[in-house]
Amino acid sequence: QMELVESGGGLVQAGGSLRLSCIASGRSFGQYAEAWFRQAPGKDREFVAQIAPSRGDRYYADSVKGRFFISNDMLKSTVYLQMSNLKPEDTAVYYCAARSRNIAALVTRPHEYEFWGQGTQVTVSS
Repeated sequence: QMELVESGGGLVQAGGSLRLSCIASGRSFGQYAEAWFRQAPGKDREFVAQIAPSRGDRYYADSVKGRFFISNDMLKSTVYLQMSNLKPEDTAVYYCAARSRNIAALVTRPHEYEFWGQGTQVTVSS
């Protein structure tokens, strides 16, 4: 079993920045692809970004390209999401997720991820 714990959410004004962190424990961090998803009230959970741990390949949703950056620290078993130039439409609960299958491929469907964190709220005021 893998446990994921997010932190770093909060309230920020439009144009501001936040960095989310997700600490993984319980399984070998390098054997999983990690991703960030988000879910706004009344909307489906949507893919934000993904990183393949060993190769470092990164993928982003079009809505966040050029503003968000996903990275990881293998020694700390932590994945980060640096968010810049935040917009009110970025307001959502952000979730960290991990999967063990086909870790080099881009996978945007939530149900293909085996492990999830509890989520952290990000609110962007206009």
